[in-house]
Amino acid sequence: MDVERLATSQQVVALTFDGGGSDAGARKILDTLSAKGAPATFFFTGRFAQAYPSLAAEIAAKYPVGNHTQTHPDLTTLARTQVVDEVRKGRSTITTVTGAETRPLFRFPFGARNSTVIQLVNEECYVAYRWTVDTLGWKGTSGGQSAQSVSSRVMSTLQPGQIVLMHIGANPDDGSTLDADALAGIIDSIRDAGYTFVTLPH
Repeated sequence: MDVERLATSQQVVALTFDGGGSDAGARKILDTLSAKGAPATFFFTGRFAQAYPSLAAEIAAKYPVGNHTQTHPDLTTLARTQVVDEVRKGRSTITTVTGAETRPLFRFPFGARNSTVIQLVNEECYVAYRWTVDTLGWKGTSGGQSAQSVSSRVMSTLQPGQIVLMHIGANPDDGSTLDADALAGIIDSIRDAGYTFVTLPH
């Protein structure tokens, strides 16, 4: 399975955050989610959990955490044994650091997948969750994005079962954390449209 939208007609949205780079936007994201009482789902690489163990553990204590592999490679370029190794190492590292079980939540690095890697991930007892909309906040201000463009992308694609892809870290070139900056406004706008928030099924 490779899920791009939750199979529901209910007006629900799943906010998801990938942690594979820096932790620059983490505190603002967590503070916003807490203040707004909004649930979310996080995907870590094992490397991220190792780099920020206290943060990873704090997030895992409050929110579902999924496996984003150990080192964030394009799995479609690897041998089958390497793919399985990335998935298993990611799970082992995240569980060791946070105490949380990542199954059945998985997200492909770069969203790169084919039938072979989807099957391998499924055989490791994971469901791969993609997204309905990528905010492109990761492109940063240097990539022509803004908090407003991030919010507009989410709202222009709003639909039942929408899965929103956001990122914890900053753009490495300009240091901007557009997803974190836009989050409060996005939550308010989605609620104003009559939607509620859910975590990914786990």
